[in-house]
Amino acid sequence: MTSLLFTLLFLSRGPVGDGAQVDILPTVLVVYDTRTGSTGELAREVARGVENIEGISARLRTTKAVSDEDIREAAGILMGSPVHWAGVSSEMRAFLERVGNVLLTAKELGPESTPRSRTGGAFVTAGAIASGKELARVEILSALLNMRFIIVGGEESDGFGTLGAQATTGERDPGLSEQELEEARRFGERFARVTLALVR
Repeated sequence: MTSLLFTLLFLSRGPVGDGAQVDILPTVLVVYDTRTGSTGELAREVARGVENIEGISARLRTTKAVSDEDIREAAGILMGSPVHWAGVSSEMRAFLERVGNVLLTAKELGPESTPRSRTGGAFVTAGAIASGKELARVEILSALLNMRFIIVGGEESDGFGTLGAQATTGERDPGLSEQELEEARRFGERFARVTLALVR
């Protein structure tokens, strides 16, 4: 684990000490599922990118460690999954269902609901170059669009846009390259800037 400290700061203002007010930063929830550790490593770089932007905070969690409160209070949610059979992992698919249920219960979806502007994004890792990384990201993004999230994509090192950060981590290309890590950080930074623009 890197020395970067991820803190949870809620979207509110609260009294401090003698009645003075303090601004509490909006939070981006960076959620991931991982098998070999590669998606977790990419998630840490995405979260680091969020933290590079002043005025916003990142909270890094695995799918199993996220609370319903984390989901409700996030100004934006970034979801990372390993690619399994050209789609997301079963754990990430279950987490997408859970997000929808939390928002339905909070009356942010469905009849007579009051939607809230939230950003959403996706990042993935896979063992080969053409193993379904695009399909897996689209699976996450299409679900988020149905939940009224505002989708934010990433960007490649050459300046073109992407569906979100990605990395190839199989036997022929083990580990994450510096370029993949840099694109993940830039994705987090871009996501943070767009999220801040929505909540201000």
